[in-house]
Amino acid sequence: MTETTTNPVSSGTDGRTPGYAFRVTGSCGKARTGVLTTPHGEVPTPTFMPVGTQGSVKTLTPAEVAATGARIVLGNTYHLWLRPGPDLVAKLGGLHGFTKWPHAMLTDSGGFQAFSLSEMRTVSEDGFVFRSHLDGAKCALSPEVAMQVQGALGADIAMQLDICPPGGAPRADVEAACARTTRWAKRCLAAKSPTQAVFGIVQGGSFADLRRAHADELAAMPFDGLALGGFSVGEPIEEMHRVLNEVASHLDAERPRYLMGVGTPADLVRAIGAGVDMFDCVLPTRNARNGQALLRGGRIVIKQARYKDDPLPLDPTCPCPACAGGFSRAYLRHLFLAGEILVLRLLSVHNLTLYGTLVREAREAIQLGRYDAFARSWLENASTSEPRDA
Repeated sequence: MTETTTNPVSSGTDGRTPGYAFRVTGSCGKARTGVLTTPHGEVPTPTFMPVGTQGSVKTLTPAEVAATGARIVLGNTYHLWLRPGPDLVAKLGGLHGFTKWPHAMLTDSGGFQAFSLSEMRTVSEDGFVFRSHLDGAKCALSPEVAMQVQGALGADIAMQLDICPPGGAPRADVEAACARTTRWAKRCLAAKSPTQAVFGIVQGGSFADLRRAHADELAAMPFDGLALGGFSVGEPIEEMHRVLNEVASHLDAERPRYLMGVGTPADLVRAIGAGVDMFDCVLPTRNARNGQALLRGGRIVIKQARYKDDPLPLDPTCPCPACAGGFSRAYLRHLFLAGEILVLRLLSVHNLTLYGTLVREAREAIQLGRYDAFARSWLENASTSEPRDA
């Protein structure tokens, strides 16, 4: 292990946001530990951010989410912009006051949702124009609007608006997406709230050279962190892992590195080894609502008949309320087949606890100089049928 004592990067004197800082505290190969300081507390890294699309991590209270180890959550700008609206959220204390989440919070820009609405939107240099999925109303999302909405929502960290090309897009299209994302980056920084940190988003598809070049362009700007966007959008998983290993450690070492929308526990283990600090993904909670409990060695699909009279908890070593509380697989199966909400809560808190445990153990392994052994253990136990989502 190499001890590192880099100075905080956000002093306010370099154009970045006062009140925010990031320092690297240790490393093991490319993997590293750090501390991200925000107005709502410190976040140890590597960290996983549960996704609270509508201002809520589905089925769980803020206290239950925090008990999994999470110290930062993600809110969805697109959905919160359309409902209930940023003005109402701002009036009621911003997302922290509105949701009663006391720790750090990040909001995306809405760009990925616009990317997902490929048949319902148009894109130009001005931004995205699309129809609301709620009522069909015409909406225009520009870099300036994205920053204004996120400023009103009031999360600690906002994301720039970017262009996300689909997996397998031709190189010329990916180059154009990088160039437009850079132009939009400048507009986002000019429109940002002076009290809100902003991360830039590195694009480049599966072209490692484009990723590195784009990372250098954004690193020259006063972003508080850099994110890797445009992964897990249709490219083969092996290709994603290859490119991550080539480019993640190329991102500025003095700023947090965030991999957006990825992924399975195995994805996290590999990406931490490549030098990534922050993650988000809907997988643990979405899969829970579909009746899947994630384990170190794969998953349990709780509706399967094999669990009809199984007295065991999901994982006897897990400290979550579902496992430590002694709820049997048979009982959880009964609840799921009966349509009871309790099973969705128990599976959700279990899956998030697994992710919280993973990043905590990763931090400990890095500090001990044993990350390679830690990663091998996780990956050897990972099921080849492990679900992948984004």
